[in-house]
Amino acid sequence: MTGREPDGDIVLIDVVHAFRQQAQSLRVLDGLSLTIGDGEFVSLVGPSGCGKTTVLDLMNGLVPLQRGTLLIGGRPPAAGRPDTARMFARDALLPWRTAYANIDFAIATRERDAARRDGIIRALLADVGLSGFEHAYPGQLSQGMRQRVALARTFSLESKHIFLDEPFGALDAQTKLVLQDQLLRLWERVRSTVVLVSHDLAEAVALSDRVIVMSARPGRIIADMRIDLPRPRSATRLQAMREFHELYAQLWSELERAVGPPS
Repeated sequence: MTGREPDGDIVLIDVVHAFRQQAQSLRVLDGLSLTIGDGEFVSLVGPSGCGKTTVLDLMNGLVPLQRGTLLIGGRPPAAGRPDTARMFARDALLPWRTAYANIDFAIATRERDAARRDGIIRALLADVGLSGFEHAYPGQLSQGMRQRVALARTFSLESKHIFLDEPFGALDAQTKLVLQDQLLRLWERVRSTVVLVSHDLAEAVALSDRVIVMSARPGRIIADMRIDLPRPRSATRLQAMREFHELYAQLWSELERAVGPPS
């Protein structure tokens, strides 16, 4: 600790992280400092390999903090904390369980009341457009539908902190917009603190309160861009707004700076 820490729901101060690669140390993060407010939706963008997913792994407690300070809700991160949830690019559904049973498998770790679980699961499946598919198995669902189940599963945990790692990266453009809108509706209802890793700049602008641009490895923050678009939002309707495209252009310029000149 460094004495009095900055106020914030998620706080990183001078975080440094390196991986061992054969006999050498590969530094991935170098002095990364970031404060995220309670209920903020923040996206991390940057060149491939700059450490974005490593940041989420540190926040989740999946890898140990090596140097610096990291606090989630005022406490050090730890794997399996009930106030955190994670969603990945692939749905990670259990193929032998139905859509309903996949969500119930997750929520049962935190909610013992079966009747309450049933209400939460059915409401969330309706929210993501999957009413009537409760008893479908993952092999019977499209990739977009499986990601909807994964989205419902993530929000069923009612976690204070949600970490999203390229959750819609494998989807086509139209399906991606639909799921972004569903994510926005779910988040605007609960206002968890969200950290999203994305390679899609339009997605980052559409969803976020702030977009953090990271440099090429070793990752540092080179821009912290506030997204002053009114809420509630629709990712679909934003496509027609001049302000959305202006913010996208600014973010693209920052990302070009992060990547550096072509070799």
